Amino acid sequence: MKRLDAANDNLIDRTIALWQPRLGRDLSREDARQITENMVGFFSILHEWSRAKLPAPINDNCAPCGADEMDRPKGEGSRS
Repeated sequence: MKRLDAANDNLIDRTIALWQPRLGRDLSREDARQITENMVGFFSILHEWSRAKLPAPINDNCAPCGADEMDRPKGEGSRS
């Protein structure tokens, strides 16, 4: 258990060293713990979103051309 406590203390110390100059005020160890918790939560959500399967939008303009090109007479190319 001591190893985990040392790792947590190191993380808190590094968080204070990183954020205190940027915030321009002294941070308590509790402030640093909350910042760390919020950052972990933020990146966890980003990770979840990146792995989520998103449905294709109904008005997807990048979808392959559909029936309108099949109805066009042969010899007429795309008019874009």
